Amino acid sequence: MALVGRKAPVFNAPAVINGEEIVEGFSLQQYLGKRDVIFFFYPKDFTFVCPTEILAFQEKLAEFEKRNVAVVGCSTDTENSHLAWLTTPKAQGGIQGVTYPIVADVAKTISLNYGVLAGEYEYNEEGMMEFKGIPIAYRATFLIDKNGIVRHELVNDLPLGRNIDEAIRIVDALRHNEKYGEVCPANWEEGKDAMKASREGVADYLAKH
Repeated sequence: MALVGRKAPVFNAPAVINGEEIVEGFSLQQYLGKRDVIFFFYPKDFTFVCPTEILAFQEKLAEFEKRNVAVVGCSTDTENSHLAWLTTPKAQGGIQGVTYPIVADVAKTISLNYGVLAGEYEYNEEGMMEFKGIPIAYRATFLIDKNGIVRHELVNDLPLGRNIDEAIRIVDALRHNEKYGEVCPANWEEGKDAMKASREGVADYLAKH
């Protein structure tokens, strides 16, 4: 079930912050009332597409921060695996230099509650619990507003890397709607025309474009 329009699932889990420190009980609740959050899942540490995405978020981190948006990553790896990867140089396949938090969803409950685990648990004919699929997270991105409501979600299959600029565009669209009350049409970008949420507004927009 899509989470858009609903409260983002709450969690407390270990995380690595500032690229070097393990903390217990990390939660997105710390941002409530203060900042929007881009919360993204990736499949595994020490893989291939994942570091390109994680480093791309870091490269755009200033763009998110100037919009008062926190970026937080998450996978089902342990916090120790995260720390090892975060302290491995990029030339050796690591993600050294990443400073935003990366959460350890070892129990896989965060991925389950966000609906992005690439499989599911079920009982076999002998009554034993089995996992069908792959026990890692899909490439999922959520925009959570200051009230803790999910305003956008995008889920990619494992081989498909995401577009970080699209995450920024979605933040800009949310900001525009909050500030002006206008809705953002297809392919809208900051600085382009939006439109009023009415038949007249749509007609006026289409007539100009």
